[in-house]
Amino acid sequence: MKKLVLIRHAKSSWKHNVIDHDRPLNKRGEDDVELVSNHLKKSRLEVDKVLSSDALRAKLTANVFISNLNIDKDLVSLSYNLYDFSGINLTKAIKEVETSINCLMVFGHNHAITDFVNTYGDKYIENVPTCGVTIINFDIENWKDLNKGKTIYTLFPKDLK
Repeated sequence: MKKLVLIRHAKSSWKHNVIDHDRPLNKRGEDDVELVSNHLKKSRLEVDKVLSSDALRAKLTANVFISNLNIDKDLVSLSYNLYDFSGINLTKAIKEVETSINCLMVFGHNHAITDFVNTYGDKYIENVPTCGVTIINFDIENWKDLNKGKTIYTLFPKDLK
């Protein structure tokens, strides 16, 4: 059994004159990531590996979750390939995860996140919002055998407000 925790980066700011990859979080994003990560802490996830896009907004989101969930920073890998909107690189990265990893947490971008949860989960979600969390269980032994799983949990900022 494999567990995948997918998290869309928190709301980013457009007021800075930077390239898309370097956009930071805005105030709402900063507030949402604290709210959602602290709520998720109650689930006591035992994360074996964290993958994140290396885009600033994804890294900042991941850093708060990692800190608030007390995840060992040695379990974290950043990847430019996860700065992916189509989902091709997201799916590829997940399928390449070592078999020994049972609970994988991934921080990424839309439309890749929403497309992934609707392709591999069993619950249709029109749009995974910024800072939205979706957890899918897969009845597989190896990530390369990724197939349809069971969506067991969703947590969106609006659920907590």
